[in-house]
Amino acid sequence: MKPAAAKRVKEALNLLVAVGIPKEQQNERSALTLLALANLAPRAPWNDASSPLRRSTQMMGWMTEQYGVRYAPNTRETIRRQTVHQFVQHGLLIENPDNPERPINSPHWCYQLSPVALKLVRSIGTPEFAGVLSAFLSHPAAGALQARHRDLPRETVLLPDGVTIELSAGGQNALIRAIIEEFIPRFVRKPRVLLLGDAANKEIISHASPLEELGIVLPERGKAPDMLIHDQERDWLIVIEAVTSHGPIDQKRKNELEHLLTSARPGLVFVSTFPDRKTFTKHHAKIAWETEVWIADAPDHMIHYNGVRFLGPY
Repeated sequence: MKPAAAKRVKEALNLLVAVGIPKEQQNERSALTLLALANLAPRAPWNDASSPLRRSTQMMGWMTEQYGVRYAPNTRETIRRQTVHQFVQHGLLIENPDNPERPINSPHWCYQLSPVALKLVRSIGTPEFAGVLSAFLSHPAAGALQARHRDLPRETVLLPDGVTIELSAGGQNALIRAIIEEFIPRFVRKPRVLLLGDAANKEIISHASPLEELGIVLPERGKAPDMLIHDQERDWLIVIEAVTSHGPIDQKRKNELEHLLTSARPGLVFVSTFPDRKTFTKHHAKIAWETEVWIADAPDHMIHYNGVRFLGPY
């Protein structure tokens, strides 16, 4: 990165720190995202900032053109889930200001700097900056993420590769923990967790490079499964939905997932997981054929909705 570009990225990062963005978003990726949505080239004055409508892929193209930073195509998921979502919640961005009713799976889903954020960006380096910053920090959304990170109880979980992660306590994450600690050791050979959603944080693991290597391109919004696990020994991609309040992999969801993962190299294994048999009973009539079921309170067993493939003596 050229000196002028590096200097501008550092300035943008300083602004993110000043407005109270959490540490997880205090990085180059987030700074470049802010600059892309303010349409500020490395040498442009701050008061030239504007607020174009941009999709994630458009932001990435702009970053390459203006700052020489090239992200892999699959990185748009990381940008969206690990930067853009937090900017929206913090009051920096607005989703779909041109069409608030846009469907969640639309390829035209876009973002724009909020009016208060644009005013703040334009004030950088002026005597008005301190007052504008103070006004922004009094905005109802500002600081919400910090409070959320501070107040939620956390649980530590050890992944198969030895990496420790933290899940917010309770809810669906109790089942996610059981999948990691009980399902994976029993049924997955040489496992690697590629994607993992958290009930509160939405996503805490998304390994962009391995996903791309396996031919996996995740959606712009809303359609990804709860977990993706690569069985590296058998080259299976295990696609998991953790069923607590939402439904299992029925035929409609199976069709969606097959379409989503149509370019994936490994063979696909679809698993609906449940915390207990009572929850399973509520949903069993909807489960799609050619899928699997795992129930956390009977962790040694699987239920196979796979017909004659498993017919035979024990």
